[in-house]
Amino acid sequence: MSNLLEKIDKNRLPRHIAIIMDGNGRWAKEKGEDRLFGHFHGVESVRNIVEGCAELGVGYLTLYAFSTENWDRPEYEVVGLMELLVSTIRKEVDSLDKNNIRLHVIGDMSMLPDYAQKELNEALEITKDNTGLNLIMALSYSGRWELLNAVKNIAWEVKQGRLSVEEIDQDTLQQFLCTSGFPDPELMIRTSGEYRISNFLLYQLAYAELYFTNVRWPDFRKDNLYEAIWDYQNRERRFGKTSEQLAET
Repeated sequence: MSNLLEKIDKNRLPRHIAIIMDGNGRWAKEKGEDRLFGHFHGVESVRNIVEGCAELGVGYLTLYAFSTENWDRPEYEVVGLMELLVSTIRKEVDSLDKNNIRLHVIGDMSMLPDYAQKELNEALEITKDNTGLNLIMALSYSGRWELLNAVKNIAWEVKQGRLSVEEIDQDTLQQFLCTSGFPDPELMIRTSGEYRISNFLLYQLAYAELYFTNVRWPDFRKDNLYEAIWDYQNRERRFGKTSEQLAET
């Protein structure tokens, strides 16, 4: 499959790839292990895919690491995930910095434990001047939470007299989203054979190409990424237009 790398057109890469990293728990259960064992091994996939995107020259990579709904999981799993998050960031931040990767976080950071917030803020500070791949971690994030938050903030601006209702347009909404500084994803990948977007970037995925694979996240590697990009490059992106209209432009 690695000859796929040679087939990929480097001039037509998706500028922004978003990934729902699904299947850690099932992967672990299939091996007769605890769910956290799967999350632990999923970190290796993150490392591999971040490296793959940076090598290709992809501009933005968003990883759905923890949804607002994940707080409802068993306490030991949530605590274990938070500890894994902190230890991983601590271990990886120097490598991110050395490879010119800038870390961003989207989501309700206030829900994270203080020690996790502290570690994340340090990593954001260390990598803030980097100009290579933008690695965006969606943590304690959900699309509906984000949209509700944006609507509340817009309403507040109107109430304060800083914004009139007539002025509100799509650009206004975009400015109040967590992702206001990033382009919309052009390719969304979900692993582990589920065909849902699970409250992920609901507004931003409007015209993204969706790619689903049965591969569990801990088994997902660069070759799987290349396959998804190759599939993406073989699709026609019409944005609501007809093929004939595209041919005329």
